Amino acid sequence: MSLSRSDLEAGNDQTRLLEASHSGIKLTLLSEDELQRSLDQTLQQQPPNSDIWIFAYGSLIWNPLITYVERRAGIIYDWHRCFCTWMILGRGTPENPGLLLGLDRGGSCRGIIYRIAAADVASELLLLWRREMLPSIYVARWVRAFDGTQEFLAIAFVANRQHPRYADQISLTTTVNSIATASGKLGSCADYLMKTVDGLIAEGIKDRQLLLLRKQVLAKQQANLISGGSTLPPIYGQQP
Repeated sequence: MSLSRSDLEAGNDQTRLLEASHSGIKLTLLSEDELQRSLDQTLQQQPPNSDIWIFAYGSLIWNPLITYVERRAGIIYDWHRCFCTWMILGRGTPENPGLLLGLDRGGSCRGIIYRIAAADVASELLLLWRREMLPSIYVARWVRAFDGTQEFLAIAFVANRQHPRYADQISLTTTVNSIATASGKLGSCADYLMKTVDGLIAEGIKDRQLLLLRKQVLAKQQANLISGGSTLPPIYGQQP
């Protein structure tokens, strides 16, 4: 299954996480009031009743779920896209955690910037906060995004380096093994990688690191399949 807009509108994503916490998985989750306070604090840095830009670098590119009035390719500096957060539910388990993309310090990142109309900011950003900020694995930051001719202040969700699930300097081997084998209620970690690569390519963005990682993950899955890894998720593009 995939995360849907109706999940966020109904709070079902939060419910699933809370149910998981009661089943023995310890998670630090923000309440609706805490999410709203975090959102309000972030918006204080912009004039009231103004349009808001969002910088997307991962699943927000291929599964945005938000209402927007404009989208364009853009780039930010001083942050780069990488798998730097462990995922123990949606696309992983506590026994075999997956990895999520985040923005970490240094470099640059090409992605998509969405403009949300002022009239929709309150409702649409609350959905985003439920999606990205509930488990506190990200921090909402204002970044400067460029589209080649203009500069925009945009909200980006960057890795929370203080969170216990922050994956600090893990090896490439560990990264490949995790993405190739981890799977959860929202699908496999490999599928998340492949959809992100495909989404970037569709926008004319070729992320060399992710393209290399895709090649290595597919090779790892093929090797596991040959060696009898029958419990692995299906190789991307093949039917289970």
